[in-house]
Amino acid sequence: MRWRTNLWLVEVCFLALMASTSAMAEPDRTRPNIIVILADDIGYGDLSCHGATKVKTPNLDKLAGQGMRYVDAHCAAAVCTPTRYSLLTGQYAWRHPPARGILSGVAPLAIPTDRMTVPKLLKQADYATGVVGKWHLGLGDVKPDFNTEIKPGPREVGFDYSFIIPATGDRTPCVYMENGRVVNLDPKDPIQVSYGAKVGDEPTGRENPKLLFNQKPSNGHDATIVNGISRIGFMSGGKAARWKDEDMADDLTKQAVNFVEKHKEKPFFLYFATHDVHVPRFPHPRFRGKSEHGLRGDAIVELDWSVGEVMAVLDKHKLTENTLVIFTSDNGGVMNDGYFDGSGTDKSGHQCNGVLRGFKGSAYEGGTRIPFIVRWPGQTPAGKTSNTLVSSVDLLATFAAITRKKLPDEAGPDSFDILPALLAERPEKPCRETLTMQGNPLAVRQGKWKLIPPVTPMKGKTLPAELYDLEADLPEANNLADKQPEKVTELTNLLEELRKSGRSRPAAK
Repeated sequence: MRWRTNLWLVEVCFLALMASTSAMAEPDRTRPNIIVILADDIGYGDLSCHGATKVKTPNLDKLAGQGMRYVDAHCAAAVCTPTRYSLLTGQYAWRHPPARGILSGVAPLAIPTDRMTVPKLLKQADYATGVVGKWHLGLGDVKPDFNTEIKPGPREVGFDYSFIIPATGDRTPCVYMENGRVVNLDPKDPIQVSYGAKVGDEPTGRENPKLLFNQKPSNGHDATIVNGISRIGFMSGGKAARWKDEDMADDLTKQAVNFVEKHKEKPFFLYFATHDVHVPRFPHPRFRGKSEHGLRGDAIVELDWSVGEVMAVLDKHKLTENTLVIFTSDNGGVMNDGYFDGSGTDKSGHQCNGVLRGFKGSAYEGGTRIPFIVRWPGQTPAGKTSNTLVSSVDLLATFAAITRKKLPDEAGPDSFDILPALLAERPEKPCRETLTMQGNPLAVRQGKWKLIPPVTPMKGKTLPAELYDLEADLPEANNLADKQPEKVTELTNLLEELRKSGRSRPAAK
């Protein structure tokens, strides 16, 4: 009978081995790899999966086809720095003055180093964390010295690795930084940067317009010329470290792909903040003429290529099935934004924000309603759309829910858990019922209703309150404020309550 006992033991061991192997093969759904791709100035109507016809975005269309599009998704602010702050901290930037406005290239770090952030949270769940691309959240405690290691910066707010543009493509310094230091800096050619008086003797766009390539400046983009393009702010030195604008998408995408390659064996979080399609729009020659929407459209095609490269590296290493990918934008689209590059006079008929009213910087939907695509195989339904109200400020609380990490009560005061929306569940009540959107002025949503309070422009009389029913009037063409004074009062009181409360996410009981 001993052989039967031995056979039984063999069967038990075999089943245990099979169970173990199955468990190893099954992705850990509580710790998926997470990639957030934050495009720059991509509007609601800029993608072909959102109806664009003059620009083709096959990779983003594929991402949407394999995931869900959220058609009532918003950034927390209609311009870049506040949105980036809100995304990483889960707090509306208008509550934190250092991050409320657009920062210069010499501003100190706007995120307090003791604040909970998305990368800090995910490090607690044993993720490798990296940021590649546009930072624009300040560096250092005071005006940074770009000739030394600069901290605090990305590392001090939770990123293990960083390869960043310090500010924006149209601002000095025009260099990359890796882990706190300027890449390829020659110490014999030190960098000086100023947003006040001119430094060095390099030509400026204001003084030497004939030296400019083919993008004449507007709106103050007329200081130091780098690569034939004049920028905001002055710079001297660092010539070996300066980027080439036409190579920027290649450089950043390469670093994003390398991060995935390096960390493929354990859970990772990659925050990939592209420069496209922010000005100066200078796509690589291989993308020139690939759209029917001029330079801006060609930059969208370049952006789509970058997304495709990230998708390809996931496929290559069989990471797709256990990687949550979120694609979104820092604010709505804009045409003329600092350079006369032809976008402001584009005759193609392309509408960067689709039917939406307004542009980047505006409190109208065109300023804050943005593409939001989520692909999470086996979790997020494929090829679907959702009307759920969501915001990029919600990522902190949502990633806490995914990784089952408790979010401290003081952290992410405006971040709501939208995991049910990602899973297309139907909870008893919406993930979030209210939302503020920082434009000019601060607008507020409650359900289908949106209030833009009275605003006094820099010149002119005060503009009256505007009230819109977005279910019936997405283009915000019919102001109902005079017909619905009770609703105006209700939303005015709600906005004041949100201002005073210091948080919108309910405190833990």
